[in-house]
Amino acid sequence: MTTHPTGTREEWLQARLALLAAEKALTRRGDELARQRQALPWVRIERDYRFETEQGSATLADLFQGRSQLLVYHFMFGPDYTAGCPSCSAIADGFDGSVVHLAHHDVTLMAVSRAPLAKLQAFRRRMGWRFPWASSLGGDFNADFGVSITEEQQRAGGSEYNYRRGGHAIVAAELPEPVLQNAAQAGAEAAAYVRERPGMSVFAREDGAVYHTYSAYARGLDGLWPMFQWLDRAPAGRNESGIWWRHHDRYDQP
Repeated sequence: MTTHPTGTREEWLQARLALLAAEKALTRRGDELARQRQALPWVRIERDYRFETEQGSATLADLFQGRSQLLVYHFMFGPDYTAGCPSCSAIADGFDGSVVHLAHHDVTLMAVSRAPLAKLQAFRRRMGWRFPWASSLGGDFNADFGVSITEEQQRAGGSEYNYRRGGHAIVAAELPEPVLQNAAQAGAEAAAYVRERPGMSVFAREDGAVYHTYSAYARGLDGLWPMFQWLDRAPAGRNESGIWWRHHDRYDQP
């Protein structure tokens, strides 16, 4: 017999209507936050960032693919990885269904990583993905947008992530077990794995100029995880005690 509270249909409906009021309040708050994001001041991009894409060398403006808005997912896939971060991969599993719709609404969605383009393309083929993916290897794009650090910064500490500055060196032996599990799935040493960080950045192109409009990191990415949106509505919720997810081709067959 279940240990969860049970009740009549009438009791369930009364509780559900109370929850509905709370859900509607959250929806209205989310709409207001979206308006606040859109009202942020734009910052003109002055640096000449370069990327490698399937079409060849590209500028940041080229990544827009002729559209006026660009969503960049900072995918954790460093030069030393042999596979993409499994957490970023779980997020990216939802990209292909959205890319075509966004493209027809004047928005380009693209992943950017520091791994060489050939390595990104090989992993994309393995995963069966089609969304565009650019390499920023050798440039400052990732560092400037707060999603990668150098070995020197790692040893010295004090690097910034999610608009906060850390105060101590990152020591691989002190990393929590979930991070070590993710590093192992990405085929990277723990120290190299944590030199990359997840995030997303948004850009606008107007009158020939490119502007940075928004970035989010860490739990600010929760809304991009399709599986969590479903789990938050399942009876057991996220029900987590660590890293339980895998690359989608690495689960045991049922």
